[in-house]
Formats: sequence, C-alpha cells, structure tokens
Amino acid sequence: MNRSILIIIILATVLTGGLYSLPKVVVSSQERKLTQGQDSTGTQSTTSAEGDTQPATAEAHVTPLTAEQQRTATNLTNQLSASADTKNKAKVALQLSDFYLGIRKFDSAAKYAETIALLEPNEGNFLRAGDRYYDAFGFAANNNKSANLGAKTREWYQKALDKNPNLLNAKANLAMTYVSTETPMQGIMLLREVLASDPTNEVGLFNLGLLSMRSNQYEKATERFRQLLKVNADNTKARFYLAVSLAQTGKNKEALEELAIVKEREKDPNIQAAVAELEKELK
Repeated sequence: MNRSILIIIILATVLTGGLYSLPKVVVSSQERKLTQGQDSTGTQSTTSAEGDTQPATAEAHVTPLTAEQQRTATNLTNQLSASADTKNKAKVALQLSDFYLGIRKFDSAAKYAETIALLEPNEGNFLRAGDRYYDAFGFAANNNKSANLGAKTREWYQKALDKNPNLLNAKANLAMTYVSTETPMQGIMLLREVLASDPTNEVGLFNLGLLSMRSNQYEKATERFRQLLKVNADNTKARFYLAVSLAQTGKNKEALEELAIVKEREKDPNIQAAVAELEKELK
C-alpha cells in the first residue's frame, strides 16, 4: 500500500473510532511511524482520574482533563469509593465508564466497564466490558498495549459468548484481536464462523474486508465490501473502503463514483477530509 493511501485510510479511521473503525493493530509498526510523527515518542506522561500514570500515546490520556471534566471525574470516583452498596457502586461505575467514553479516554472507559462486570456478572455487563476494551484495543499505540488490551477484549467477549453464543458481532470483533498474535488464522476462522451463521453480518463482512486489505488482497476486499453494501447500502465507511480497494486495483473511475456517494451521505468531517484527499490522488 503506498504511503499516501495509507495516510488517507488512517485519517478516516483512527480519528473516528467506533464500531467500524480499523484497529491500529492492523497497521504495521513501520506504517504507523509515517503518520504519528512526534506523537510516537511517548516521552511525556499524564495522570488519569483514577491516579494511574500512563504514557502520552494515542490510546492513553494525551489531552489533560479540563477543570470541569476533572471535577466530574473526581466527584464520581469519590462516590464510587464511598459506596458500600453493590448496585449503587455499579451504577456509579457505569457513569464513569460512559463519561470516559464520551471524552474518548478509552482505557478508563474499559476499566470501569470491567468494574461493573465484576460487581454484577451478567451477559450485558460482560458484553459492555468486551466492547469497551475493544475500543481501547483499537487505539493502542504500541504492540505491548495492543496485546494486553486484546487479551482483555477476548476475556470479556468470551464470558459474554459463554452466556450467549449467538452474539455474532462480539465474535466478529473478538476475531480481530487475533490478527497480531501468533495465531492469526484463529481470527479468520472465527469470522468464517460468523458468516456461516449469518452471511449478512455486517461486522463480519467488514472485518474480513479489512483483513483482505491488510494482506493487499484488494480484489477480495472489494468483494467483501460489495457484499456488505448489498446488506446495508448506507454504510458509508464500507463504501469508503470499497473506494480505496478499487483505487488500489486501478479502477479509479469506479472508486471516484463510490467516493461521490460517500461525500454526499457521510457527515463525519474526518471521513470527508479523507475522501477529499483520495479524490486528489485519483483525479
């Protein structure tokens, strides 16, 4: 993948996050250096509301909390510490997890989601912990962090799946945590299981498309994203990746047609910026 297209992809995904973002573990260490610049040094550190000192990386608390945010975090953590009632403790932990998720502090959001799951072990809480660790995993800036957060993601998703094996989106996300392990094929097999159960599963199709891109199999990626768009034509992120895959196979005209649709429908300014950059590459 050439440097400019790589930067466009990272611009469109790492900055936006969410269900369909590309986990940074999918990008090789060498490629990461092209986009992170001085942020990759990690020489500074910040202190989170719970008192943990962490490196100033993309997934850690790079931007200090504002005074208002700090007050909110302190108030909630004090409530959590003071509460002796399990139900109330879980309620406050959920407020903390949602608070940190809202300000994109994914590590802390995951930590408090785990607290809830430990206090009240049930399928929904296991699933939330898995989802929030998956968010943190997707923004991990180094291999050790990715490995640790990937393991946590698998732990909580597996607990949820033990309760309910039909949580296909959880299984599809869990699969992506195996990409940089010694058993990457385990992830592929899990995704195939998902699609065997439901050939229209959007997360499974999307993740297989991403993995095809990662291995430079852009024809396969194109096929996966086209399949997904038959299921949900409004999935603009899938359409954006379809455009990237088409561009990588030399089908610039088709890629531009797909980008025009993305530009019309997508409201996220980061995706719009990525579309504009890719259009410049292709025209």
